This record gives sequence, structure tokens and C-alpha cells, in this order.
Amino acid sequence: MENQNSNSKLKGIIILLLVLLVGSLIYIFKITADAKTLETTVTKVSSEKENMIKKLEELNSNYDAALAENTSMTDELMAEKERVVKLIAELKSSKGDNASLRKYKDQYKVLEEKMKSMMQEVTVLKQENQQLTTNLESTKVDLDDSKKYNEVLVGQNEELAKTVEKGSKLTVTNLKTASYKVKSSGKQIETDKASKTDILKVSFTIAENKIAKSGDKTYYVQVIDANNNVLGDKATISFGDTSLTYSFTTSVKYENKTVEVSEQLPGKDFTKGTYFVNVFDKGELVSKSSFSLR
Repeated sequence: MENQNSNSKLKGIIILLLVLLVGSLIYIFKITADAKTLETTVTKVSSEKENMIKKLEELNSNYDAALAENTSMTDELMAEKERVVKLIAELKSSKGDNASLRKYKDQYKVLEEKMKSMMQEVTVLKQENQQLTTNLESTKVDLDDSKKYNEVLVGQNEELAKTVEKGSKLTVTNLKTASYKVKSSGKQIETDKASKTDILKVSFTIAENKIAKSGDKTYYVQVIDANNNVLGDKATISFGDTSLTYSFTTSVKYENKTVEVSEQLPGKDFTKGTYFVNVFDKGELVSKSSFSLR
């Protein structure tokens, strides 16, 4: 009888231990499962947090690129960039739980939409700036072409003016000098002997010129003997920085047609040798010749 009671107690203890063992196993399994679930959740939240930080940093980089374009939206872009930088700092220092992560996700979406809108505006402004640059370059090319064309015209006009000025000058040709002896009767006999010469006759032709200025013209004639003496009036006149000693002047009424000019220079004691005759239009030498007396 006692043995039966002992066996019954032992069985009860064993059953109790088995129940406790099963309960412990079930509890341990539950704790392990909860731990794995928590670990999975934490890992997932951490991954989402890192992913969101990465996306925010991409937004920040986009704003840096947009600011480098130097558009008129610099102030607006800088303000949005500061909001992104602030959100990155807050997200990095956050606990990283689901509640805070959802809040940051909502803020990120708002910032992302704002960024897309601003990038579109930047693109439009960039295209407009490129078009303006193209137009300015085209205008500059046109202005450069016009400037070159004007320079060519100015050059051509200057050359034309020089040509007209040159062409409008009167040409003196056929400058000749002859020596004569004057008899008591007044008759003039040509001679080439210095001792018999009483007068010199100087003649020249002013050629026709349709574009020259008509009116009274004065020429200064210079006759230099073999001893380098100026004959005649020996008068001196200045033209700017130069001076001219001349033998006589001759005035002509020029009307754009050929004019023959002839003047006489009386004298005595003419020397033998070569004489030089120069004709000046003011201070400019326009014709010259020489002759000899024996």
C-alpha cells in the first residue's frame, strides 16, 4: 500500500515537471520569436532611415548643382537647401522609431515635390539664359561685321577723298624759258648769249581739270642764275613752316579750262651758265625746268 502511494506521488511530480518544462519551452520560444521580430523591425527602420538620409543628401546635391547655374533663383534655392540640410541633421540624431520615421517621410515628400518644381524653373531659366547668350553673341557678330564694314567704308571714303583732292589739283606743264635781246625799236630777238640778253620769257600751261576749284590762282615763279642768285623781285613769303623767295608772281583766272601763261622777267648783266626755273602753287613745287646762256 505504501509502495502504491509513493508511485503515485512520483508520477505527479514527474507530470508537474513535464508541464513546467513544456511551459518553459513555450515561453523561451515566444521570447526568442519576439526578439527576432524586434531585431527585424529595428533593422528595417534603420535601413529606411539610412535610405532617407541618402535621398535627402541627393536633394542637397541637386540644389548645389542648381546654385552653380547662377540663375535669378539663388535666394529661393538657398532657402530650400537649408531646409534639406536641417532635416538631414534632425534625422541623423533621431531615435529612428516608426513614428518619427513616418514624420520625416512626410517632410521628405514635401521637400522632394518642392525640389522638382524648382528644378523645372531652373531648367526654364537656363534655357532662356542660353537663348539670351546666343542672341547676344549673334548681335555681337553683327556689330563686329557692321564695325568692319564701316571701317572699310571710312577707309574707302578717305582714299576717295585723297583721290579727289589729288585729282583736283591743277597740273602745270610745258614750262619753258627763252632769252631775248630788245632792240631800240622794241623788237625782241631770241638769243642764247648772256651778254646780249635783256629779258627772260617764262611760259607754262595750266591743264584742264573739271573737278578742280575754279577762281583766281596765283603762282610764284623762281628763277635762279648760275651763281645761285634769285633774279627779279627777290621777295620772300612764308607758307606755314617754310618760306619761299621768288622772282615774280602771276595771277590767272581759272575756269576749269586749259590756260596758257606767259610772263617776262627783265634784267641786265646776265651771267653765263645754267639757270633753273621753278613754279610754285603756294609752297608746293608744281613744275621745274632749266636753260643755259653762253
